[in-house]
Amino acid sequence: MMSSDPIIEVNEASFQNDVVLFSQTTPVVVDFWADWCQPCHMLSPILEKLAREASGAFRLAKVNADENPNLTMAFNIRSLPTVKAFNKGQVVAEFVGAQTEGAVRDFLRGLAPTQADLSIEKGRSLLYNAHWADASGAFRQALKRRPDDGEALLGLAKSLLAQNQPGDALAILREFPAGKQYAAAELLLPLAVGMSQIELNKFDEESDDKAPVFAQALRLVGRGNLAAAADGLLDLVRGEKNYARGEARKALLAVLEMMNPEAVETRDYRRELSALLF
Repeated sequence: MMSSDPIIEVNEASFQNDVVLFSQTTPVVVDFWADWCQPCHMLSPILEKLAREASGAFRLAKVNADENPNLTMAFNIRSLPTVKAFNKGQVVAEFVGAQTEGAVRDFLRGLAPTQADLSIEKGRSLLYNAHWADASGAFRQALKRRPDDGEALLGLAKSLLAQNQPGDALAILREFPAGKQYAAAELLLPLAVGMSQIELNKFDEESDDKAPVFAQALRLVGRGNLAAAADGLLDLVRGEKNYARGEARKALLAVLEMMNPEAVETRDYRRELSALLF
């Protein structure tokens, strides 16, 4: 009977059952390592953490390369650590050398999406279809499992802005973790600040004749009407590239970050903005 443990030690005698056969129903990630290999000791804790976090989405099989030379020869292991992913009895992905947690997580996501990954994917789809409240719920579900996940935090911040909750979005954006989504979070900050000023009645709508247009665009974001908000902000930038010391342009970039990047409408807005600025 095959073990269902998420992390197991595998040798030449058990490899066929515990890796090849087991991978017919559940992906198996094989970590070829050795005690003398310092990068192995850096990578192994990351793999083990993510295997436990995955709650059975994949199995981690650890192979001591020194004790299992026939396996290292069979799979042409030339450097340690080497990680090979098996699915349906075949090697489907691999990498060599120590990797960051983010890189390993990306590798595993393509192999065996976890519940958090599925929640993020659901949230992204809901977000791009303007189901803001449902998107928030999906991203919060993901964050219960991975509290520092940048994609889930960014998605939640976007959905909060579209529900006119800039204060909650600001709390996320100002403490955003380093990672791939950090630059996008920085793009959203000026918009969140401007919307917060309106919410707190601190936005000066009488500073000039265009200020009410700017304020209305920010309000439209809070109503989830991103296209109308983009139209208003684009009009301001057409009239004056650096209107409000560039804040209108920054708000427009933030709104475009919230919109579906694959939509024709979004690409059209980006194309026009690029033409205006450059």
